[in-house]
Amino acid sequence: MTEQVYHDLREQLDQYSVGFPSTESGVEIKLLQKLFTEEEALMFLNLSMMLETPQSVADRIKEDPEKVTKILERMFDKGLIFRLRKGDSVQYGAVPFVVGSYEFQLKGMDREFADLMEQYFVEAFGKQGIGENPPLRTIPVGRAIQQSWSVAPYEDIRKIVSSQKRISVANCICRVQQGLSESGCDKPLEVCLIFGSHGDYYVDRGIARWIDHEEALRIIDRCDEAGLVPQPFNAQNPGGLCNCCGDCCGILRSIKLHSKPAEKVITNYYAVADADTCSGCEICLDRCQMDAISIDSEQVATIDRDRCIGCGLCVTTCSTGAMSLMTKPPEERREPPATPRDLIMETAQKRGKTLIPLAMMKG
Repeated sequence: MTEQVYHDLREQLDQYSVGFPSTESGVEIKLLQKLFTEEEALMFLNLSMMLETPQSVADRIKEDPEKVTKILERMFDKGLIFRLRKGDSVQYGAVPFVVGSYEFQLKGMDREFADLMEQYFVEAFGKQGIGENPPLRTIPVGRAIQQSWSVAPYEDIRKIVSSQKRISVANCICRVQQGLSESGCDKPLEVCLIFGSHGDYYVDRGIARWIDHEEALRIIDRCDEAGLVPQPFNAQNPGGLCNCCGDCCGILRSIKLHSKPAEKVITNYYAVADADTCSGCEICLDRCQMDAISIDSEQVATIDRDRCIGCGLCVTTCSTGAMSLMTKPPEERREPPATPRDLIMETAQKRGKTLIPLAMMKG
């Protein structure tokens, strides 16, 4: 039973978000064994992504409510499931591996986990890619957007931040993991913004702190200066916003492996270079996270549209104004789902998966 429960758990996690593919080496099972006890794995198999009280779970699986509560609270503390507290009511639910339990490992990440995760990325995650509905979308850094444009709120990083009632900030799990594997970068660490009830989860677990709007906007500006790509959750009302680099971010690293990253990321912009005003200073080469820019024989920048993801990092440090962002034609633009729940359901449908726990279907 011990080994099989982790294979069942892998199969269940593969239903959610970008999936949790198997490998020939079985490294994904080692990851799960490090994260979950057998008891916790069995409990996860009996949870859905719909939030439930411990009493509801206990009634459904015919188990002692006090025992169920202890297991669920332990799993919350380990970052294996989501918890929502409203007044005296506490509810729990299953989460994907990405975005989900992997990002929740800020408290428990160690060298062993970091190395296992890197092996898993190389063998499976990076190769599989992020599918048609990635969990994050790329939007331009704030200063790259022209003031004359009419920009949707979900495309404007400063509007996203300013519209939130509660904001917390946490360290970037990808940069933490890569740092432990001794293959990280020197980019800022405390750059992941989490909103609302998602922020409650992070702060309750002691892996984030509450901040005000002014500090959040300062973080956004610092991320632009450091050359980080803004990536909110792929919904019009996102639960959080990451600031990512091509060295550490699992999603950007996966996209970067493809010959045409522009086809793998959801973005409504692309960069252009004006040959007449480009000075060939090469600053944009270091800023581009997708290696989309090169300097031609005339010593001016050229942009590979197949690799450009429209983040605008090349625009904000161009001293001559040669770089600018353009909006894609209407037929190429994509509007994000309204809510994270809509994204999860759309992603499952496109992947041919079900959000109903497999144990419930088999039962």
